[in-house]
Parts: sequence; structure tokens; C-alpha cells
Amino acid sequence: MDFMFYAIPALIAALALFMAGKTVVSLLRLKAAWRSGLTAEGRCVRTYTTTSRGGDDNRIRTTMHHVYEFTVPGGDGRPVRFEETDGPGTVIEGDIVPVHYPADRPERATALSPERATRATVSAVFVVGFCGVVTAGCVFFALTYATYATVFDF
Repeated sequence: MDFMFYAIPALIAALALFMAGKTVVSLLRLKAAWRSGLTAEGRCVRTYTTTSRGGDDNRIRTTMHHVYEFTVPGGDGRPVRFEETDGPGTVIEGDIVPVHYPADRPERATALSPERATRATVSAVFVVGFCGVVTAGCVFFALTYATYATVFDF
């Protein structure tokens, strides 16, 4: 039975660390595209939305997706296509947008504006901080469980 009091916090902490890692990797990819200084003219080739229901009050969350396509200037001429979520609702199919991409991985491009990139940085800091608090709580629980289990005779 004691195993469960260590396994569950370890699983929660692992999930929190995984979320933090995915957030940091996503942010670093976005920053790499912006820092490269390489831009191209891209076209929005598709927009669609997805909906999901969640939370205690069953609110519906709508996520807007944009699919962009561009050709790397001076490249081999093949089109590069990528998808982004939560882009501006004012961009529709056929719109021309500036695309920022890293030289070595053009498929990791972004059409997000610098303001949205700044907001992504701020939200990433909050997500990583929250994941850190959750992980610290799990570690604290696992370390103190043995002490309190003997005191309270669990």
C-alpha cells in the first residue's frame, strides 16, 4: 500500500515535468524562428476551428487553426507547409502573411506577430512555474509521507 503513496506523486510530478518540457521546447522553437531574421511571404491555405468541452461548468473552448504555406527564398523551390493554433481571427484563407523561419528547419516557421510571441513567453513562464510548484509539492509529499505514516499509523 505504501507503494501507491510514492507512485502517484511520482506520476503526477513526471506529468508536470513533461508539460513544462513541452512548453519550453515550443517556446524555444518560436524564439528560434524569430531570432533567425529570415522571412518569407506566406499564404494562409486553410483555416478551421476545433471545439472541446471541459472544466466543471462544461464550457466550450474553440481553438482556431491556420495552415500556412511558403517557399524558402533561394531554396530548392519546394513549398513548406505548417500549422499554428490560436492565431489571429482576422487571417482567412488566401491572406498573405509574413512568415519567420529558422534556416535549418523551415517547417518550424511561425506567422505569429511579435506581440503574440511576447504573450507566449509570459504564459510559458506561468506554466513552467505552476509545473514547478506541482513537482515540489509531490516531492514534499513523498518525502514527508514516511514520517507521518509512522506517527499516525497509516
